Amino acid sequence: MADQTMLAVRYHQFGGSDVLTLEEVPRPTPQAGELLIKVVSAGVLPADWKIRMGLFPLPVSFPSIPGTSFAGMIEAIGEGTTGYQVGQEVFGRSARGTYAEYAVAPVEAVAMKPVSMSFDEAATLSGGATTAWRAITSAGVKSGDRVLIHGAAGGVGLFAVQFAKALGAYVFGTAGRENLDFIRSLGVDEAIDYKATPFEQVAQDVDFVLDTIGGDTLNRSWSVIKRGGSLVSITGQPPVAHGQSLGIRVLPSSLATSQDLNDIVKLIDEGIVKTVVQHVYGMNEVRQAHERSENGHGRGRIVLRIADSQDRSI
Repeated sequence: MADQTMLAVRYHQFGGSDVLTLEEVPRPTPQAGELLIKVVSAGVLPADWKIRMGLFPLPVSFPSIPGTSFAGMIEAIGEGTTGYQVGQEVFGRSARGTYAEYAVAPVEAVAMKPVSMSFDEAATLSGGATTAWRAITSAGVKSGDRVLIHGAAGGVGLFAVQFAKALGAYVFGTAGRENLDFIRSLGVDEAIDYKATPFEQVAQDVDFVLDTIGGDTLNRSWSVIKRGGSLVSITGQPPVAHGQSLGIRVLPSSLATSQDLNDIVKLIDEGIVKTVVQHVYGMNEVRQAHERSENGHGRGRIVLRIADSQDRSI
């Protein structure tokens, strides 16, 4: 299998979307504890273009294949790896790039695709549902808690709203005016147009804040969290010492376990949680997909359709 090739998106240096190219590259081989996935769809996360631009303090080896989120089918199984079979439909996370026809993932970062979801929808889960689930559960959100979700219509926020509601929380959510009805449909109790109304005027004595925006939004959020409350920001690590001075727990963003993945699948297949695909692009439209993600303010997740890609040029 090592001498076989595949089509992949790669970039050879940091830069704008124009550094993304489609190339024929060697197909990876799964090692012990790994699965080779035939990728059908890949999630386009904001982290993908931030890494491409060199904005994240992460080591990047060039040439690099972007993407961490995938949904697809098991093509091959590494030696001694158990629990899965070739042909099963799965989703999960890979640190070795998912904007490619094949990707290798550790078995603990893979779960069976929800039967109620398409591949495009399942590709929104890793980095979206998983990030939200880890934030909500690490904070210990429970029935009666007051929760503020910034960017409630986004790829992480829309899941966080639903998870918090499933646990019985009272949820405040911020979004643009065009998305207020949408976040209410997800379960938001008080929808806040962030451009028209300072959220501090609406949300007070909050037990937990999930910040997906950063900057001024994060700085203003401290004042609405009560002592003993919690904060998670997925835009970077907030100052822990400042949180301690206010009696607020600053929790790190963390990766989902296989149990987390299975818990999320159960909620989806029971109809308690749904996802939203904002737009689907072909592999040859990867530059447009990144540009759309960079513009922000969308509803749901952007997806890159890998399967059936025939156009070899961008």
